[in-house]
Amino acid sequence: MRKLLLKALPVFTLLLALFAAVVWHGLNLWMDAPMRIPEAGLVYEVRAGAGVRTVFADFEKQGLVKSADPMRWYLRLHRKPYRINAGEYRLQQGDTPRTLLQRFESGQVVQYAITFPEGWTAAQVLAALQAAPNLKRELTDVAALAGLLGLPEGSSIEGWLLPETYLYHKGLSDLDVLRQAFQAMQATLSRLWADREEGLPYETPYEALIMASLVERETGVPEERPAIAGVFVRRLQKNMRLQTDPAVIYGLGDRYQGNLTRAHLKEPTPYNTYTNHGLPPTPIAMPGEAAIHAALHPQAGDTLYFVAKGDGSHAFSATLAEHEAAVLKYQVRQRNSDYRSSPKR
Repeated sequence: MRKLLLKALPVFTLLLALFAAVVWHGLNLWMDAPMRIPEAGLVYEVRAGAGVRTVFADFEKQGLVKSADPMRWYLRLHRKPYRINAGEYRLQQGDTPRTLLQRFESGQVVQYAITFPEGWTAAQVLAALQAAPNLKRELTDVAALAGLLGLPEGSSIEGWLLPETYLYHKGLSDLDVLRQAFQAMQATLSRLWADREEGLPYETPYEALIMASLVERETGVPEERPAIAGVFVRRLQKNMRLQTDPAVIYGLGDRYQGNLTRAHLKEPTPYNTYTNHGLPPTPIAMPGEAAIHAALHPQAGDTLYFVAKGDGSHAFSATLAEHEAAVLKYQVRQRNSDYRSSPKR
């Protein structure tokens, strides 16, 4: 009997190996078979702490796989500890259990985009973050925001956020996105400041940032940024007032209702560049990289004035007489329906 068992053992071992090979082959076929995902696809959220078995059991409940048992056997035989990342994942037709496991392991979560356009104010950024989907709300105390971003207490965050499109995933917060924008602006300003022209009337990168915000708000035609910066730089160098309307409007805050009056131009606020010399105390908006570059590389020349033509562009003048003639030509005339004295935002 013992001899018989010894003779049968190799056969039994071979049959067992063949059976295991067939099972393993079948499991791999299942791993590479398309799942039952709707044509439009879907977004599935892997909860924090969920494992592969939990996820595929849920897939079975939702009808995305006929049974989760093959996955349980695959994990048992494969003996690989899969570590999947929590978050939202996009499932599409053609996805298989294997491709999804790879996606879960690599953390290829669904990304959302939020765009902060050039020339926006910090208030507009915060409003956009409030309306953004799948973003945790942490900014309950806006007054403390400067400190949270690493600025000195009492500082303004105006201008410190780089206009750009930022990506985030579910689980990140509005503060996380703001930190991205803040760090991007710090890096951009530092890089451009290091390559600035000599002889500029700025003592610090922050003053250049303030100037860039004025340039950004005055610009309607992108290629005019260096020319506008040139006018402002020469006015500072000659101790002339900047006399830029966007700064006055910023200083008025909610009191500005779309019509800048003579009384506004005489009102004493820190941002009234008609009554104050020098730069405003803070930026008035978020300047983009092109505006910062223009502030640090202003166009050379002798122009000291510019006036809006009504199509977003400007007429530049070197003398007050030329400027007054341009004002008469472009602004005292009867304005048609498509005239605008400042850039559209």
